[in-house]
Amino acid sequence: MSEQRTLLERERELDVLANVLAEAQEGRAVAVAMAQGPQAGLALLEPLDTDNRLSGHHRLPAVRAHLLEMAGDHEAARSCYRAAARLTTSLPEQHYLQGRAARLTQDRR
Repeated sequence: MSEQRTLLERERELDVLANVLAEAQEGRAVAVAMAQGPQAGLALLEPLDTDNRLSGHHRLPAVRAHLLEMAGDHEAARSCYRAAARLTTSLPEQHYLQGRAARLTQDRR
């Protein structure tokens, strides 16, 4: 029984580490975008699209929205901000992300 518990603990530790690494990759994408342009940052996000640990989290579409906005693709950015807002359970984050999407809608007019 203790061996099984140890395996479960190790699995949890690996999940935590994988999440930290995914967050670091998102941060790296933003840093690269600031130095080399948004397209370079967006390219670093692509491998994260297939990471199941991030599929239900708002961070990835929020970061993508920011980089798309930097690239001038406001329609795609707006869509990603809205997707991120739907994924978060935090009301302040929802309001912020919805506000970013709305601002891009107003900029279109």
